[in-house]
Amino acid sequence: MSEFDEEALAEVYNRGLELEKAGDLKAAAEAYCQALELDPEDHCGASIRLAAMGAVATPERMPDAYVATLFDQHADVFEAILVDQLEYCVPLLLREQLRKHAPGPYATSLDLGCGTGLTGEALADRCDAMTGVDLSERIIEIAFDRDVYEDLYVGEAVAFLEEFEEEDGSRPTYDLIAATDVMPYLGRLEPAIAAAAARLNPGGVFGFSTETLPDDALAGQPYVVGPKRRFAHAEGYVREVLSANGFAILAMDPITVRLEDGEPVPGHLVLARRA
Repeated sequence: MSEFDEEALAEVYNRGLELEKAGDLKAAAEAYCQALELDPEDHCGASIRLAAMGAVATPERMPDAYVATLFDQHADVFEAILVDQLEYCVPLLLREQLRKHAPGPYATSLDLGCGTGLTGEALADRCDAMTGVDLSERIIEIAFDRDVYEDLYVGEAVAFLEEFEEEDGSRPTYDLIAATDVMPYLGRLEPAIAAAAARLNPGGVFGFSTETLPDDALAGQPYVVGPKRRFAHAEGYVREVLSANGFAILAMDPITVRLEDGEPVPGHLVLARRA
């Protein structure tokens, strides 16, 4: 985008934020639609705000441009906010869940949406060789300094699972795939879970977290954009997609994923084994 376009986008998007805060949802939606016209790639996440307001149908996923921008902008303070303010501890919960149900060790592992490397660090002593992938280049730079990954790549999680090849054309497979805090950015789970199954060795384990909402908020839908503008998934939907892709569920534990405005965000920590 040109400088003028960026300024115009900021102006119309910020107007939408102000209108939404003031309770004028119709006018806010119009502003967000204008933002999308200016920036179809949606770096600001206007489409997600529209979905959270109920102004458009629930999308299948968040825009890559929005997710990358979000994490690039907050890379330097990301971990401090996540751990200290939001009390996020899903990587340690996954470590404990693995200890109980599938302790390993794992010769090859993949950390999807690796972020700054919290999950890689939590699982390092269970994994001989770990690969990390994240959409944010700035986040990957920080993960590199943690020195727990054999390889790190910048890329979108599902695209990496579906497309990644080594330089010799081979497609690596893994004994363990972890995806802590990836599914809240993906609405429709079929592509991610099918691609994970294809990347796992027979008997391989897939561990991931989801967020959820009460049944009345889900309103019979498999997934929705929740009030905090992250995807929430119905437990039954997660189970169905895993089963359809040949996974046996080892554990599906209710957890508090994080705090949001001081309130616990409910979710599930899932451990499943590929046939």
